[in-house]
Amino acid sequence: MNPVVLIAEELAPAAIEVLAHDFDVRHVDGTDRPALLSALSEADAVIVRSATQIDAEAIAAAPRLKVVARAGVGLDNVEVPAATARGVMVVNAPTSNIVSAAEQAVALLLAVARNTASASAALKAGEWKRSKYTGVEIQGKTVGVVGLGRIGVLFASRIAAFGTRLIAYDPYIQPARAAQLGVRLVGLEELLRESDFISIHLPKTPETVGLIGEKELAIVKPGVRIVNAARGGLVDEQALADAIAEGRVAGAGVDVYAKEPCTSSPLFAFDNVVATPHLGASTNEAQDKAGLAVAKSVKLALQGEFVPDAVNVQAGGVVAEDVRPLLPLAERLGRAFTALAGGVAASVTVEVRGEIAAHDVSVLKLAATKGLFSSVVEEQVTYVNAPHLAAERGVEVTLATPGETVDHPNLVTVRGALPDGRTVRVSGTVAHTGTRDVFKLTEVDGFDVEIGAEGILVFLRYADRPGVVGTVGTLLGEAGVNIAAMQVARREAGGETLMTLTVDQALGADLLTSAADSIGAVAASAADLRDV
Repeated sequence: MNPVVLIAEELAPAAIEVLAHDFDVRHVDGTDRPALLSALSEADAVIVRSATQIDAEAIAAAPRLKVVARAGVGLDNVEVPAATARGVMVVNAPTSNIVSAAEQAVALLLAVARNTASASAALKAGEWKRSKYTGVEIQGKTVGVVGLGRIGVLFASRIAAFGTRLIAYDPYIQPARAAQLGVRLVGLEELLRESDFISIHLPKTPETVGLIGEKELAIVKPGVRIVNAARGGLVDEQALADAIAEGRVAGAGVDVYAKEPCTSSPLFAFDNVVATPHLGASTNEAQDKAGLAVAKSVKLALQGEFVPDAVNVQAGGVVAEDVRPLLPLAERLGRAFTALAGGVAASVTVEVRGEIAAHDVSVLKLAATKGLFSSVVEEQVTYVNAPHLAAERGVEVTLATPGETVDHPNLVTVRGALPDGRTVRVSGTVAHTGTRDVFKLTEVDGFDVEIGAEGILVFLRYADRPGVVGTVGTLLGEAGVNIAAMQVARREAGGETLMTLTVDQALGADLLTSAADSIGAVAASAADLRDV
């Protein structure tokens, strides 16, 4: 049975096409609460926009749920803490609307500069009053950009084409980066005093709410025009209305409001205010991009792969292309470590060596942590809840990137200390064949090995002597277990030896014990890597 993807609101056909081949795609009206809760009972994933509420009740009604996807930027309608507590991944489409949002800010700025909206309304009402709606050019003017994030940068690049002077306030960007963009960084007070136009491009946080209020509007350059197409509440609406009434601010373009939906605001009383109902992402292209982005994220999540746009994963963000193949390797090593350890470690270190260590490899710690617990807890282990499972069990997982040279372009090691004082260590690498990635174990507890980290691995440790390989092969053959690969590594003749086998089916506990007893093994374990 294919996993069920529940679509609770309208989604682009192209997005549905991404899911249709691999999943059972079902539809429900997300605003019909009883229908939604009923449909969630069989859902592995649910995709919503803004009208469907996915709260703790909805998550509790979905025992199979693995991912909640919001086809948009905000997550106001998704109870992220409740999802995280259940190990449910939450994803959105953070870059889907950035072009549309930047273009909306440009549109508002131009409309305010030329009195477009009020002139249009007057003409449609039968008035021809050209002189009343005389505007201003923006060429040669100073435009202040508050916030140089992705949307702020797009806005700045577009408005620069009008021959403007650009200044910006953003305490989290380096002056050199701003200079590359053709923008001069200034403090907020200087921006307010110098700008002929101001456009806001900040996220809504406790620090940014009310950033431009009565005090700030008292020092603006007379005749300034202000645009806010970012988030409601960043500009105090009443203070802005007062500044417009007093003539200090010549006009405003507003697309967002402190409380939405908003049908009443002191700003609506002014002809020189262009007000729109939060249209920043309301383009066909942005809606399609959002749908496609979350459909791809849902597909990755249900296939057990890392999802860069997951908002409740500790190592979220873009993963370098060279790092991606190491995610399943790190998880496999985590599983092998737990099998060799026979339980949960007290502490674990994930070491990354080779050329790959030049990248941000923090996500490999997360993948290894997922592998550590996959076979030792009853609940599904995901990229979301793996760190919580480690914390609950008092297991500290750290990342190290030693600088020493190794024989592989990439080498990942999972090593840890057990409560009884023992240490366990397992290393592996990814070889690129051109057609596929080949995962290999390269070391197990000091034994050099080279065997595929695939399928079901069996580890047997014993004292070296003749006939052991034949004994194990005969025992497994009589049990109907086929051996796909085998490697024997020893420290010295007659000394401690490690036999590593890849077998086609799982060994029951009794068979594993029998194999160990037949050769006098001091340790025996098996790691199932089939579903990684």
